[in-house]
This record gives sequence, structure tokens and C-alpha cells, in this order.
Amino acid sequence: MNDKLHIDPEVAQLVLTQFLVNEITKAGFSKAVLGLSGGIDSALSCYLAVKALGAENVLALRLPYKSSSAESLEHAGLVIEDLNIASETVEITGIVDSLAAATPDMTPHRLGNVMARARMTVIYDRSMSWNGLVIGTSNKTELLLGYGTIFGDLASAVNPIGDLYKTQVRQLARAMGVPAPIIDKAPTADLIPGQTDEDDLGFSYTEVDKLLYLLVDERFSPADLVAEGFSREMVERVLQLIRRAQYKRELPIIPKISSRTVGHDFRYLRDWGT
Repeated sequence: MNDKLHIDPEVAQLVLTQFLVNEITKAGFSKAVLGLSGGIDSALSCYLAVKALGAENVLALRLPYKSSSAESLEHAGLVIEDLNIASETVEITGIVDSLAAATPDMTPHRLGNVMARARMTVIYDRSMSWNGLVIGTSNKTELLLGYGTIFGDLASAVNPIGDLYKTQVRQLARAMGVPAPIIDKAPTADLIPGQTDEDDLGFSYTEVDKLLYLLVDERFSPADLVAEGFSREMVERVLQLIRRAQYKRELPIIPKISSRTVGHDFRYLRDWGT
């Protein structure tokens, strides 16, 4: 099973960079914009974007809140320096705190969602001034489990790493030269001080990736997963997370009334003007 989670880095780079070229140019653009959190996912997306489009066509944004880790800013800086790309640092503290001040019952979780959406507001604003498409930074594990903020860090125009499990993100990041401190540190959304992804989820990425691969790619049943040695509790929790997060993985659902409905029959570039 571990062998099946292994990817060929050269093939993956070729497929993903060509994907970016095709999708970005098809939409009439030649540039890309993304937020650099200091984590491995956004770093890998940035390396792929630069390989696909050239360093001169990628803008990286560092978007700290007042409680953000200084290490995260430093690690994002390692990527910017290594790739020699344009960058900007925009504080989101004022944006976030203005809403928090008007919301007496604001919880840490809600505040984290506000941060994620504030960051994406800045990214999309800069995408307009830079004339570039927004590149996604959410991996397959996060997308399946719903570990992200809808219209926040889950938002993008194209997402090159959305079909890579976290385990595979690490493999490709090493192959593409993402700085080791970024690869080796514990993954965190950096929304709440001391927060880590694996603490939030209740299991390690290594463990859950094995389960998700069997469930999604190999189509194992829940009973099959238990027979493979996963606890019934973990299997049930993962299934619940996947089901509950379905709305995060698709555009708003539109009821079908006409003969050709957006998202149902009218979906692709080939449909335009026909």
C-alpha cells in the first residue's frame, strides 16, 4: 500500500506544470498569484507555478495576522528567496480585528475562518492588479476531510496539488527542492497559536492517507478497512468527515429548470457559444 502512495516525481512535475500552463492560458492569462503560508502545500504550489510559468510571472503573498508564527513568515521568505519571485507582505490584523470587535461572541474557530477569508480577499484583490489567476494550495487529504475554510484557503481558480495526498505532497516537495525546514515541520494552518493539523484531526497524515487511498482509490468498503487493521472508530470518523465536507468540494448547487443548466449541461469551454 505504501508503494501505491509513492509517485514518480518527474512524471508528476510534468503533468502538474502542463496542467497549469493549459488551464491558465486557456483562461486568457499568463500569470499566477498565491498566498504563501510558510507551509509545505503552498510552497509546493509555488514551485510548480514557477516551473510552469517562469519566476517573473508568479506573485507570492505573505498575509500575517498579529498572532501568526514568525517562523511561518521566515519559511515563506525561504521560498521567495529561492525562487526569486515577486512578493508582498500584507497584514490582515486590521481587517480581522474590525470584524472581531463587532462580534462579542467570536470564538477562536470562527476567528480562524475570518482570517482565512481575509487572506483570500487580499489574494483575489492582488490577482486583479497583477492580472493573474489564483493558484490553489489544498491537497487531496484536506479536500476529502474538509480540512479548510470554504471561500478561504479552499478558494482558487486552479489547484495543482488537489489530487496529491499529503504524503505525496511531501515526496514531490523534496524532489522539487522545497527547503527542508518547511517539509520537516509539523503541518499547521497557523490560525490559532500552537495549533497543528494532526492535533485537530486526531490522527497523523501518514495514517489517514493509507486509509483514504484504500477507501477512495481502491474503493474498499468500511468493513474491508477494518479488516485491514484500521479501528472502526477511525473509519467511521473519516467517512463522516468526507460526507459532511461534500459541499466544500463543489460549486454552489443549482436546481435544474432549463434545458441547459450551469454546472449540469453547460460546463466546459466547448459549450461556449453553442
